Amino acid sequence: MGMFCNQCEQAAKGVGCEIMGVCGKNPEVAALQDLMLFGLKGLAIYADKARELGVKDESIDLFMIEGLFTTVTNVDFDPVSLAGKLRTCFDMKEKAKSLYETAYREKNGGHAPAITAGPAGWVIAGDLEGLVKQGQEHGINTHHTDADIRSAIEILIYGLKGMAAYADHAYILGKKNDEVFAFFHKAMAATADPAKGLMDFVGLSMECGKLNITVMGMLNEGHVDHYGHPVPTKVPTGTRRNKGILVSGHDLRMLEELLKQTAGKGIDVYTHGEMLPAHGYPGLKKYAHLYGNFGGAWQDQAKEFPLFPGAIIFNTNCIQRPAETYKDRLFSWGQVGWPGIKHVAGWDFSEVINKALECPDLPDAPEKEILTGFGHNAVLGVADKVIEGVKAGAIKHFFLIGGCDGAKPGRNYYTELAEKVPNDCVILTLACGKYRFNKLEFGDIGGIPRLLDIGQCNDAYSALQIALALANAFNCGVNDLPLSMILSWYEQKAVVILLSLLHLGIKNIKIGPGLPAFVTPNVLNFLVENFNLGPITTVEADLKAALGQ
Repeated sequence: MGMFCNQCEQAAKGVGCEIMGVCGKNPEVAALQDLMLFGLKGLAIYADKARELGVKDESIDLFMIEGLFTTVTNVDFDPVSLAGKLRTCFDMKEKAKSLYETAYREKNGGHAPAITAGPAGWVIAGDLEGLVKQGQEHGINTHHTDADIRSAIEILIYGLKGMAAYADHAYILGKKNDEVFAFFHKAMAATADPAKGLMDFVGLSMECGKLNITVMGMLNEGHVDHYGHPVPTKVPTGTRRNKGILVSGHDLRMLEELLKQTAGKGIDVYTHGEMLPAHGYPGLKKYAHLYGNFGGAWQDQAKEFPLFPGAIIFNTNCIQRPAETYKDRLFSWGQVGWPGIKHVAGWDFSEVINKALECPDLPDAPEKEILTGFGHNAVLGVADKVIEGVKAGAIKHFFLIGGCDGAKPGRNYYTELAEKVPNDCVILTLACGKYRFNKLEFGDIGGIPRLLDIGQCNDAYSALQIALALANAFNCGVNDLPLSMILSWYEQKAVVILLSLLHLGIKNIKIGPGLPAFVTPNVLNFLVENFNLGPITTVEADLKAALGQ
């Protein structure tokens, strides 16, 4: 059984994984995820046509984002779970088909034109073996025969996957947008339309970037409505003697529910990876047993989790193959899945809590504190000092150094870059890429910390608000600011954030450690010519270019 997957930065040999995914995805799972994309295209075709006739269904809209989120790197590795979601996908496709046909009949009379070819005509196999076989027939190389058009389709699909993750988090917090739902269907349907050309997908990708800003804004609004604006907060990185639960992922609502259910039970709750910014929210930090942050970025879990003796739960992507030393106390939630790992459905975390109570106490081992909580509200609250610092020459330049972390060699570039940024410059950071340098000492400029942790990857929205506010204050465009964006990427949420930046016309972005394997030379040339997008080179050369030296 073969596979081909090139959606993440660690694609084997910089081309694609063909035997086993570097992420841990096997060919069976790869085929099921390919089939999910195929099924979602069929669902989208009917949902888009139904919407054109004024008919929609929120359960279909929600499944579209959940289905796309399922296929993001390091989310669901469980064939049984994926098979169940594929059956739901087929049922939703048939539901959308019925909505379309009924609406057409009521509006036009007679039967709706039949759509029997391609994903709209998909009939689901009856067993797991059959589903895998179907998936093998619909891999990414079947998206289009033209390599450049296929590349553009992949960029769009990966952007949609990233936006779906953020839309799912927002939906959990009660935030939704019908224009966004409609775009998911329109864009996914377009990927199955052979009449669409290269520039059609370029346009749809830019539209995806535009709407992702809306989605990240919705998610930011949901976080603020529930938990208040983040405030600068010192977070312990060691442990204290008590029972413990470690939460990894991105979803703050899940963390809140866990905090409520563990209150008064003698259990401390720790964050891991992208959950670190949770400590900055007043509505979450009010829980005294939200104690600290354990470990670093997602790729270090195999060596760090054995050192955490309590229960561990993943609420979004970033799970890796678990070691036997902690497998029995590991849980998943939401779209996450791994074979043999207990999955928590819904909001009852009693099994996780009971497991934590059974486990040994964590050691009393305090370590240093790190700062988080510099969202746009906090930074703009001292904007006058920042602006004054720039005008006085105390602050010469801003560097946005952030994005995904990963295990591939070359990411030490970001540590070295942060260390060598001149002392009269401020570093903005976000997402788990900050773990490359967020425990280093950078000092301050006039009381403003030189390292400002803006938050999670979705908090790129806050970074944009800061950049736009500075541009407004200096009466210039973002490209004219003394600001350099040097980003690291790993998976599809980074892709959609890049599309958002490109939609805003932001140029001269550098990305690394490697360029996406799914971008062909011709598509890359288009990005270079229109946005001066380029790869990182050496720390010295990139610093000189950024500082105009």
